[in-house]
Amino acid sequence: MPQTRVAVVGSANMDLVAMAPALPRVGETMLGTDFVMVPGGKGANQAVAAVRAGASCAFLGAIGSDAFGVTLKARITAAGVDTSHLRVVYGTSGVALVMVNAQGENAIMVTPGANDALVGLTEEELATVRAADVLVAQLEVPVETVTAAAVAARAAGTRVILNAAPARDLPPELLGAVDVLVVNEGEAQALAGRGREEPRALLELTPRAVLTLGGEGAWYVDRDGAEVHVPAVRVDVVDSTAAGDAFTAALAVGWGEGRDLVDAVRWASAAGAACVRKLGASVALPRRAEIDELYAPA
Repeated sequence: MPQTRVAVVGSANMDLVAMAPALPRVGETMLGTDFVMVPGGKGANQAVAAVRAGASCAFLGAIGSDAFGVTLKARITAAGVDTSHLRVVYGTSGVALVMVNAQGENAIMVTPGANDALVGLTEEELATVRAADVLVAQLEVPVETVTAAAVAARAAGTRVILNAAPARDLPPELLGAVDVLVVNEGEAQALAGRGREEPRALLELTPRAVLTLGGEGAWYVDRDGAEVHVPAVRVDVVDSTAAGDAFTAALAVGWGEGRDLVDAVRWASAAGAACVRKLGASVALPRRAEIDELYAPA
């Protein structure tokens, strides 16, 4: 089987992750139980996850000139991701402050830093997008950059998966270039005004959509009439921080390898389940064998 070529346009952050029995309320100071500092950001996570799932991956992003940036590039490169298009801009790298409770639930605040400087894709960067089998993008970088990459991908016949997180207004030009929209319930509500009660509402935006519902699984819908619920894989949850990134990357890899989209969603669900069994973001992203171990075909 030829190796799937994935291009990821997105963010790179340093994740500062603290664990505690519960998430603090506003104004409350709470003693935590553990702390880790690991590379993250939805773009970097999805790039690393794609490589671990079996693809080759080029990452288009931006890091700062600070110590976090040095560590981010070293770790992402060491994971096997092509970082030749990872820009270094003067200033701070993106940072995510992540709090995780004993149930694996989290609260996250992200400061974009260098990610906001990822604008004006070069012809060389666009050529990398066009050469890929699948483009994966999120919304932690400027929307105009995501739009430019998606339009270039569509023109070249590259499939486009948009993980619309965090939810924001999407220009028609971007929506017109998206093959599959991936959102959680909160993002679905923000974009389409409806969530789990009517996943087909997402088809007002794109021809195919995946609605992820954590422990309740995921819905796949398309304009050809498909509406399929894929149950979640049951595992002991430690930290759900990067589960969505593992899911999106595996969806891209599985689809690029020739799986139909429903089966790709099942394989992606196994990737998300494998991810939540470990603490942290990039360090928890599963390898292909871990995904296959939990994958249950219909």
